[in-house]
Amino acid sequence: MVPGQSNVKRRLFRNDSDIPTAVLFIFPFLALWFIWFFLPFLQSFIRSFQNANFIALDQAKFVGLENYINILKDKAFLDALWHSVTIVIIAVPVITLLSLLIALAVNQNILGKGFFRTVYVLPYITSPIAAATVFMVLFRKDQPLAQFMTLFGFENTTWFSNVDLAMAFVIILFVWGQVGFFMIIYLAGIQDIPKELYEAATVDGANRIRQFFSITLPTLKPVTFFVVTVATIYSFQIYDQVAAISRYGVLGQPAGRTTTLITYFMQYGIRYMEIGYGSAAVVIFTLIILVITFIQKLLLGKEE
Repeated sequence: MVPGQSNVKRRLFRNDSDIPTAVLFIFPFLALWFIWFFLPFLQSFIRSFQNANFIALDQAKFVGLENYINILKDKAFLDALWHSVTIVIIAVPVITLLSLLIALAVNQNILGKGFFRTVYVLPYITSPIAAATVFMVLFRKDQPLAQFMTLFGFENTTWFSNVDLAMAFVIILFVWGQVGFFMIIYLAGIQDIPKELYEAATVDGANRIRQFFSITLPTLKPVTFFVVTVATIYSFQIYDQVAAISRYGVLGQPAGRTTTLITYFMQYGIRYMEIGYGSAAVVIFTLIILVITFIQKLLLGKEE
């Protein structure tokens, strides 16, 4: 036995009665994860190798990698992938930056900061369909926000029906709905930073900007990793906003400019009932999420 190993075991399991309690608390999460994620994904993985129709699953036939090959050759899928990546590239940095800045602002000793915190969180708890409906009115031609955006060089037009602006409309709507949630995450991280660090930095002559870059940002590194990772996953999962724009017709309107990986799966896997083909899209989508999360882990790191 390695020296000291028995002592470690005694410290970890000092009270054996804690083990059943820990299992009791962990079990509901593991059970739900197994039922709602692992089993459906396993079923999708198996179906992805089959030529299966949703209404005749008993007639499914094994086709090997045919579904994956066809998907990777499908221009509609490649467009959907590019649109999803575009949303991530634009929305995630904007959400991260705005969330941090707003969290820093509402953390200050200002009058009514509790009110402002509530206001910023309201978009997150608002129904995406309801928000999309309101935004579709405000971004119509000659309406307030459409006219306001002309100050930045945009055309006075109905954004969600314009092939050049529809994706921008989706991104704006998505960012508006998510910033409040991640602001709360950053706010919790900021308030968890020991005040003694700032007091010591002040004594050493560091100004507020130097303190931000030397203390706040490095300390918030794990929080930033969480925000970027979750925001990336949420960005890939955009559906309600696109469905609202499409008026629950053919997803991806106008002219397929707002098609995403999720809408692609919904279109083929649910509406067209090609469950094998759609399942292959789900597996590819999951792999993309895992790869991106791993890359973010390498780039951002996570302090232990």
